[in-house]
Amino acid sequence: MEVISPSAHSMKEPTTKFLFSPPTTPPPSTLAHSPDIQNQENDSLITNASSDSLTSTPPPYPLPPKPRPISVLPEDLKTPDNHVERDARLIRLTGIHPFNVEPPLSALYEEGFLTSRNLHYVRNHGPVPRVEDSEVLDWEFTVEGLVDRPVSMKLRHLIMDYKQVTYPITLVCAGNRRKEQNVVRKTKGFSWGAAGVSTALWTGVALADLLARAGPKRGARYVLLEGADNLPKGSYETSIKLAWAMDPERGVMVAYKMNGELLHPDHGKPLRVVIPGQIGGRSVKWLKRIIVSSTPSENWYHIYDNRVLPTMITPEESANLAETWRDERYAIYDLNTNSAVFCPAHNETVSLMASEEEEEVYKFKGYAYAGGGKRVSRMEVTLDQGRTWMLANITYPEDQYRLAPETETLYGGQLDMSRESCLCWCFWDIGIPLSRLENAKDVLFRAMDEAMMVQPRDMYWSVLGMMNNPWFRLVIHREAGSLRFEHPTQPALMAGGWMERVKKAGGNLANGFWGEKVWGEVEAAKPQGTKEVSMVNSQVERHITLEELGQHDGEDEPWFVVDGQVYDGTKFLEGHPGGAISIISAAGQDATDEFLAIHSENAKAMMPGYHIGTLDSTSLARLKSIGDAQPDASSSSSSSQSSRAVFLQPKFWSKAVLSSKKPISSDSKIFSFTLDHPAQTIGLPVGQHLMMRVRHPDSSTYSQGGGGGGGGGESIIRAYTPISEGSSTGEMHVLVKIYPSSPDGLTNGGKMTQALDRLPLGSAVEFKGPVGKFEYLGRGICTIGGRERRVTKFVMVCAGSGITPIYQVLRAVINDEQDETRCLVIDGNRTEGDILCRDELEDLERRGKDRCKVLYTLSQPSEGWKGARGRMDGKLFEREVGTRGEEGDDTLVLVCGPEGMERGVRRAFEGLGWGEEDLVLF
Repeated sequence: MEVISPSAHSMKEPTTKFLFSPPTTPPPSTLAHSPDIQNQENDSLITNASSDSLTSTPPPYPLPPKPRPISVLPEDLKTPDNHVERDARLIRLTGIHPFNVEPPLSALYEEGFLTSRNLHYVRNHGPVPRVEDSEVLDWEFTVEGLVDRPVSMKLRHLIMDYKQVTYPITLVCAGNRRKEQNVVRKTKGFSWGAAGVSTALWTGVALADLLARAGPKRGARYVLLEGADNLPKGSYETSIKLAWAMDPERGVMVAYKMNGELLHPDHGKPLRVVIPGQIGGRSVKWLKRIIVSSTPSENWYHIYDNRVLPTMITPEESANLAETWRDERYAIYDLNTNSAVFCPAHNETVSLMASEEEEEVYKFKGYAYAGGGKRVSRMEVTLDQGRTWMLANITYPEDQYRLAPETETLYGGQLDMSRESCLCWCFWDIGIPLSRLENAKDVLFRAMDEAMMVQPRDMYWSVLGMMNNPWFRLVIHREAGSLRFEHPTQPALMAGGWMERVKKAGGNLANGFWGEKVWGEVEAAKPQGTKEVSMVNSQVERHITLEELGQHDGEDEPWFVVDGQVYDGTKFLEGHPGGAISIISAAGQDATDEFLAIHSENAKAMMPGYHIGTLDSTSLARLKSIGDAQPDASSSSSSSQSSRAVFLQPKFWSKAVLSSKKPISSDSKIFSFTLDHPAQTIGLPVGQHLMMRVRHPDSSTYSQGGGGGGGGGESIIRAYTPISEGSSTGEMHVLVKIYPSSPDGLTNGGKMTQALDRLPLGSAVEFKGPVGKFEYLGRGICTIGGRERRVTKFVMVCAGSGITPIYQVLRAVINDEQDETRCLVIDGNRTEGDILCRDELEDLERRGKDRCKVLYTLSQPSEGWKGARGRMDGKLFEREVGTRGEEGDDTLVLVCGPEGMERGVRRAFEGLGWGEEDLVLF
């Protein structure tokens, strides 16, 4: 591999020959220095625009807005991004970390054609690589693969040896406007609003020049681009066609400056690829390798992200369609034509009080863009849902750069605007008389590019929710002498927009008429007995601030939030089935996802009794933005998850990596997870369980730059008990029984178990805990709801995978030779093959001798089965356990299994005189 250094190559004319015809004159160097340039000179020149030919005369083109001072935000201090300064105005779309944000639409509009580094949208998939300023010039990257002359070079040599160029480029996330698709039907991606688009001046080197030096070999067709970010499935890598990379009209560059400054860490410091006209997911940040290949990238992030699968494929079906994901026909490269509205803002009002001199006109304003270098050629507006149209005015600020002299340099690079391709967004506006708006119920907008491709009327829903570009619709409301304009949606979890309102009212957003009832449309039958349970007390009018909520984040008076409503859990600390810790761990937090995922309608019906107020909207937005914060320093030996001594945290989700799946029966598997380091302890007390949170498999939660296919996927949360001991280190094993959907589609199966089963190895899964009201302390002493109880015998009743908490307690008893507690295990299953952990149970029975007896009963036994037969019922328990009076006060019944089984066991034992205080249901 060729190593580029100042001594090996002149800055003005590289000695390596170009495979493609080189310029007739040496490329001008951005740094006008000799080959023996000193490091300190490089350091100063990389951050200056000293070679710019700008004078005091204002240039004919826009310059970027001056960014306001920023700092590391409090919510980032406890994350791996604690070195990254950020603007607090950015809207977080996926919680605290990773950092995925868009600016407020109004703030994006106010900055104009160019977006400051502070407000430029960000799509990250994991921690931001940390690169100090002193390390920037020594950043190394390679050009390799199917090339004649592989190259390894540092950034300083890229600057010295190649022609530097600067030009404006608009980057767009493939998920821009995805919130609209998520309202119609949940996709596997998180909810971008309409501000996943930004424009900046980028300075660097044409990628074609680097490839020319390396010399692609015959058969080379693709360029693979790999970043340095460390993600669960390795580095992020994607690819584009070699012909695109070599085409000067495409304008693909390797950039190290943004708006005249070194790249901000969120935007790829110190080096990235910028690909105009294509989705942001192809513009790889923190660039380390450029690989020329005959085939597209095989990287996980290239295959399972930035794709538009056929609209009939559901998120559930997509999990089993590996070949479909690999089909390059569904990969997204060029952007599609799209537009959105800046003015009016969502819920903006305009007075109808007309002037006496002339009729008032409201001016609508917005942006539009196309892909692949195409220009937006027209912008059309309709007030009658497409029967008639009006033309809007379009301005192209990008063209102002073409007015600069050919030799103009900007931020150290030649202002290279010789190409015909359009690399940027444009702006449009149209004035409409208020009298016409007053008589209209909505305004719809569509753009067309120079290839006559026009935004479609209707949405093309797809499993990842990418490339959403139907007509942009504003609804007009007439209210007390004014007009109020309503946008389709608001980003992230922010409420608002006509789409949510229409869907909540029962409208069908996919009916082709924006959810409005049309003549002949059959109204969907409403299921009987499905009245939504109200969780609020209508008489409570109190408004609570985030500061007030924060004063109740402990165990004395725990307050928590569900759907924006505040509840006081103090009265339920003793009676909560999951134990007081379940409420305490949610104190001071937004517990919406967890509560709705695991609580029944009966539990919801109890909530008005604990309802104390509503969190004000500002506080709710702040709370949601920090909902997935990392553990605080007080909970472990370090503020970083990767160095904590204990894995499980009661208030925060911790990630572990799925490392293996081991089948142990026809429908059950042991899922193994790797913790952060070999010495990290699970931290689960005996008898308690943990919460597991999984997003849909194949989601691209950690994928780079483009659409963010999975970060916003539906969260599925369930409680599990690992079969690993709580004191185990480095790894955790969880036994799960898989409940598949029926082949005829009549039953959906278990959402969580199927999602977990389809999850690829290497995926990150989140855990929180411990939770549960029961804990076994050892040698006959346990606590139930915090109250200590001494027992001499456990009756353990379980079925299926309900064996896991039973096995956990039984193992603790038998492993302690000084523990004299007797244990009777009654394990009910359908067939002999359904018995889980049989070898382990029988080993404990053997070692426990007189202290342990294991009884299996089968409802569908084979002819040769010699154990008990039939379902677990009162007769079985009367024969094997006896009545409450026969057993005495020091026996405790532990029950775990399906909900129906637990109800039956409870009734059977109550019939034998056992009280509620004698039964613990896990």
